[in-house]
This record gives sequence, C-alpha cells and structure tokens, in this order.
Amino acid sequence: MAVDLEKLQDLLRNKLGEHFGDKIGGSELARGDLSLTVDRTVIVDVCQRLRDDPDFQFNFCSYITAVDYSALEREPRYEVIYQLYSIAKTHRLRVKAGVPEEDPIIDTVFPVWASADWLERETFDMFGIIFRGHPDLRRILMPEDWEGHPLRKDFPLGGVKSFYFKRSTEPRAGEPKNLVPRIREQLSDI
Repeated sequence: MAVDLEKLQDLLRNKLGEHFGDKIGGSELARGDLSLTVDRTVIVDVCQRLRDDPDFQFNFCSYITAVDYSALEREPRYEVIYQLYSIAKTHRLRVKAGVPEEDPIIDTVFPVWASADWLERETFDMFGIIFRGHPDLRRILMPEDWEGHPLRKDFPLGGVKSFYFKRSTEPRAGEPKNLVPRIREQLSDI
C-alpha cells in the first residue's frame, strides 16, 4: 500500500498547526522522506498527538539520535531526531527538535514510547543531551568514568598511543594452536 506523503504532510501541517500554532516549524518532503520540525518545549505533546491521532497512528519510535551542527555554525547547535513509524498506516515520519548548546535539555518521550528508553540513553551518552524525566539516564555505550561525549564535533580525535611487549618475537606467540587467525592491520599510529 503506497502512502501519499504530500497528503500526510498537509494533514500534519493542518492538524498540528491548529493545535500547537507557531511551535510547529516547517515540514519537508525530500527524497521520499517526510520531516517535521517542532519546538522542543512541546515535543512530548506532539509525540502523544502523533501516536494517538487516528489519522497518524505513529505507534513505534524506531530510532532517536542527534546531530551536532557546530561545524556549520548553525543555531541551535544540536537537533534531536526521532524516527517514527505507523504499523497500521505504514508511513514514516522524522520529527526534529532543536536543542541549544547552553541548555542541552529536552523532555523524554519515554512515557509515549517505551522503546525510547535506551535510544535516549544512547543519545545522552554520545551527544550529552539531557532527557528531562528519563527514568534511568546514564551511560549505555561508554564506561561510567568516560569524560566527554564522542559524537560531538569538538570531541578530540586520536588518543593515547598504546603498545605492549611480548616475550617472544613469534607473531602468534601465546595464542592457542586451534585459533583461527584474523587479519589485523593497523593503519594508523594510535
């Protein structure tokens, strides 16, 4: 069943614009993807409406991530992106909400979709965006004592050089005899 994205775009603009007014930014239809920009202050209300409205029925949040626009010197610096899917209607929507660098906080959508739990934790871990009201906001990919957020554009690249000494010069010294060899090639000096 083909989805008429232009019709869905008009419906989104009309219904959400009527209820949220200027808190709904633009919508964009590009390369078969429909995107909607919303103000971060109404993200939970918009998501609930998108889930509960019979015309939309976005009952699955498949992914949450962020983008750091600091290299482009764009304001706000971050944009939190929600990938939504309607199982019943088989249509998709990307919802975007800008988050400023000086106040990187947005409300959690965990009460709307339980699948947002670990997705928000990953976004927090990688970008440092705080999801206010999240039941267990802590690192999920990086160690607890890790400093910084690796997907921020200002996170330092590279690292500390590490090396180790072997007692033998044999390349496979100390490895079990039945180990299947892997090809390992170090292309950098870190």
